Amino acid sequence: MLVFVAVPISATLAFATHPNTQQLFAGRLSDATVGGYQAFWWIVTLLLVALPFLVGLGIAKLSSRALAIVAAIVAILVIAAVVLGQLFIF
Repeated sequence: MLVFVAVPISATLAFATHPNTQQLFAGRLSDATVGGYQAFWWIVTLLLVALPFLVGLGIAKLSSRALAIVAAIVAILVIAAVVLGQLFIF
């Protein structure tokens, strides 16, 4: 599973660590503050890194409790990305 997200992880890591890449994006993403831009890409990077482990944990356990924990973690990360996106991009 990590193979499927390796390229997006490297891209989001590059966007998070090099603030000059903000100029590559047009529109609202280029208008965001440098801190907001980096925070957004770090959240997306962490979500992509955690995804294979969360999927593996959910498949290995296959209990309702484990699946609920995985769903809660994914929901929290998605909500955090949406909130940061709304604050710093839109």
